[in-house]
Amino acid sequence: MIESRQAKRRIAITGAGSGIGKSCAELFLEKDYQVALLGRRKKTLKTVKNEKGAALIITCDISKPEDVQNAFKLIEKQWGGLDILFNNAGLALGNCTVDEMKLDDWKSMVDTNLTGTFLCAREAFRIMRNQSPSGGRIINNGSISAHTPRPGSAAYTATKHAITGLTKSLSLDGRDFNIACSQIDIGNALTDLTAGFSKGALQPNGQSLSEPTIDAIRVAESVYHMAELPLEANVQFMTLMATKMPYIGRG
Repeated sequence: MIESRQAKRRIAITGAGSGIGKSCAELFLEKDYQVALLGRRKKTLKTVKNEKGAALIITCDISKPEDVQNAFKLIEKQWGGLDILFNNAGLALGNCTVDEMKLDDWKSMVDTNLTGTFLCAREAFRIMRNQSPSGGRIINNGSISAHTPRPGSAAYTATKHAITGLTKSLSLDGRDFNIACSQIDIGNALTDLTAGFSKGALQPNGQSLSEPTIDAIRVAESVYHMAELPLEANVQFMTLMATKMPYIGRG
């Protein structure tokens, strides 16, 4: 664990205004962290419960390099460093086969899910490497689709497989600087994106079946566990899923 000059540990969370990001932000604030809330919509970020006033609200589209650079410069200026990045923000599109996918949709998915994650990791890594003492932790939000895809999800699945490679590479690059990198692969956490799963989700056999979900707070608790580990220990990959969802044996 970093021995920061400040009493509170510092975490940046992307996509912090809704869903998993919001649940994580509120839990870390409750645990007395300083939390940088990054997201595209300031209005949404302001809905995060911030009773102790420790949140730093930053409007940021992670697919835009200048936005990301400015966001992390502000974090460094305000806090003097960074202990943890939760690379959570991501984009999902409706199901379609690869021949029906528009190139612009593919590019949007790659720009946000992969390039955006890289951009945030790059800026956080720079801060963590150069602060004194050096070190920190980067946690990437993968997906069960980083292992096994759903039907009609070529772009999403490709980006999430790529996140796994990025996580492994960051883990190696970070060793000399006491920077740990890990990945949490989440299945069916209940958010706006997965709200329809309980009504019916497309299965590999063409059927639409109801799938169980879990409360997003379970994800927040897991991310908090990963964040609280001393830097000599790392949860390299964690899979957190609804126990009875059709992942094991999907297909």
